[in-house]
Order: sequence, then C-alpha cells, then structure tokens
Amino acid sequence: MDDESSSKRTYDPQPRTHPEVEKEVGDLSSRALDMTQVKGKVTEGGPATYPCGTSEEKKSGLRFVRHAWSVYGVDHATLDKGMKNLAAQLPENGWKVVKNGPNPNTEAKTPEVFAVHEATHTQLEARWMDSSDGGENLINFAVSSRCFKDTEPK
Repeated sequence: MDDESSSKRTYDPQPRTHPEVEKEVGDLSSRALDMTQVKGKVTEGGPATYPCGTSEEKKSGLRFVRHAWSVYGVDHATLDKGMKNLAAQLPENGWKVVKNGPNPNTEAKTPEVFAVHEATHTQLEARWMDSSDGGENLINFAVSSRCFKDTEPK
C-alpha cells in the first residue's frame, strides 16, 4: 500500500474538494460491503478528512479521506464466505488485490484482503477479526484515498 510520506510519494497530489473525495470513498466503501454479500450490522459513521504529509504540506491543505467501519452480528461461516466473496469480486469491480491471505498478527490467522482501486488509487483493507482473538466476530474495513490538495479547506 502507498506510503504517504512526501519523500516516498510517487505521485503529485491532485487538487480536489474534500466533499468530493469523501463521497468517492463512501461510495467505494458501500460497494465493498455489497461485494461481501454479508447482511449484518454495520458500524455508524462515514468518511472523514485528515491532514496528510509533512508539516508544511499539512499547512498548505494536503489531505486524505479515510472511512473505517465494520460489519458484524453474523456467524463465523457468513464472515468466512463474505471475505471470499470480497476477494473474488474486487478485481471484477476495478480493484487490484495486493494481498489475500492470513493475518499474521492474529492468533486465528483469519484472512485479510488489501486492494487498490485502479481508477482512483483508493486503498482498501479488510480484516476478518475472530472472537478467538478476544473481540467480536466481524470484518473491519478501512478505505482511504490518496493525498490530495484540498481546494475547499475546512
């Protein structure tokens, strides 16, 4: 996935408005949920805009949008099928899967999927969190835009 520090960035952040990018990230998040075909509960909240880059870049309006959310309230088999559905459907929907395998940071080694949307360069991280690791059974998503030059600063 992209490293957003300016010394490693391989692109020039484009001028965009944060409402435009928030809508784009929200739409991509919604489509990711649809791809899982999991009909569970979804955490509330929507995409939010954050500063991006070095101190100087942050002062000049460099931002990114992130939408972190989870789907939960369904059984183990449903989450397993949801992760498989997501991994299979992403390429058909314009995403390049860069990782599809076990999460080495969990005891259960549940699957995680990382992907980059080829048109927007938005990044998606989906991790199946299993109750055996001390929490609730859920799929945790983080969908993040690239850095952009906010033309409508808050």
